[in-house]
Amino acid sequence: MQSTETHFELTGTDAQAIEAHRWQAQDPSRERAIVQIAHGMGEHALRYRPLADALTQAGCAVYANEHRGHGRLAQSLGQLGNFGPRGFEGLVDDMAVLSRHARGRHPGLPLILLGHSMGSFAAQYYLLKYSGMLAGAALSGTTALDLLGAALQSGFRLEDMNAALPDVRTSFDWLSRDHAQVDAYINDPLCGFTVTPEGMGSMFAHIGDLTPPVMREHIRPELPLYLFIGDQDPVSHKGEWFYPLVRRYREAGLRDVSAHVFGGARHETLNETNREEVVAVLLAWIDRVVGKA
Repeated sequence: MQSTETHFELTGTDAQAIEAHRWQAQDPSRERAIVQIAHGMGEHALRYRPLADALTQAGCAVYANEHRGHGRLAQSLGQLGNFGPRGFEGLVDDMAVLSRHARGRHPGLPLILLGHSMGSFAAQYYLLKYSGMLAGAALSGTTALDLLGAALQSGFRLEDMNAALPDVRTSFDWLSRDHAQVDAYINDPLCGFTVTPEGMGSMFAHIGDLTPPVMREHIRPELPLYLFIGDQDPVSHKGEWFYPLVRRYREAGLRDVSAHVFGGARHETLNETNREEVVAVLLAWIDRVVGKA
C-alpha cells in the first residue's frame, strides 16, 4: 500500500523557512513509531520516497526536511549550496524544529533519527544537543568528521575514488553500483551541486565536540545507535574512517551501538543493488528499538 505524501513549511528558530515533507500510511492508527530522515549534501529529501514507503508499510510515520541550501525552495531563491549566515549549526537546529513538530503530531510514539552522509554529520551534532527527543539514531554513509576533514585539507576528493572502481561511466559512480540510480541523480536538477566554502567550513567548525568525553556528557548511555556503510564508500575511505567513529561512541559509554558494513556497496547503500537487504536490516533494527521503547 502506497503512503500519502504531504508537503508543508515550518519556521526555524531564526525565522528561516523550512521546507518539509511527511509520509503516512492510509491508516495512521497502526503507526508505532516516527522516523525522521536527514538527507545528504547535494541531494534532497524526496529521493527517499522508496524508503518512506517501506517505513510506512512497517508502521512508521516518516518526516524529512530540506536542509538549508537544498531543495526546491532553495533553488527558487537561488540559494542552492548556501547554508546561510548560521551555517551548519542552523541546519542542525532546523532538524530539531522538525523533531518537535513530529512529536507533537504523534504524541507518545518513539522518534528515530536517520541521517545519511552530510545528514549523518548533522545527526552527530544533533545528538549532542537534542538526543533527549530520540528513541534511537541511525547513521548511514557516515564517517569520523575530523578524519574526513583532515583528508579534504590534504587534497582528497570523493570523485578520486572512482579511479579504483571497475567500468567507470560517470563522475558519480562512487554513489552506487546501480546505473539507473546514478543516472537519476545526475539528471536531477536538485542534485549534484556542492555547498559554499563557508558552509563547508561551518560543518567542521565544532569537530572538537565530537569526542568521547563530550559525547559522554551529552548523550544518554542507553540510546540505541546504528551505523552502516558500504565497504567501497569513499566518504569513509572504504571504512578506514568509519571504525574509529564506532569506537568513539562505545568509548563514550553508549551501551547499544550496532555497526554494519555491506560488502561491495558504495556510498548510497539505500540506493544500492542490494538495497532490499539494507532496508531489511534497518527495519529489523527499528523493530528492536521500538520494542525497547
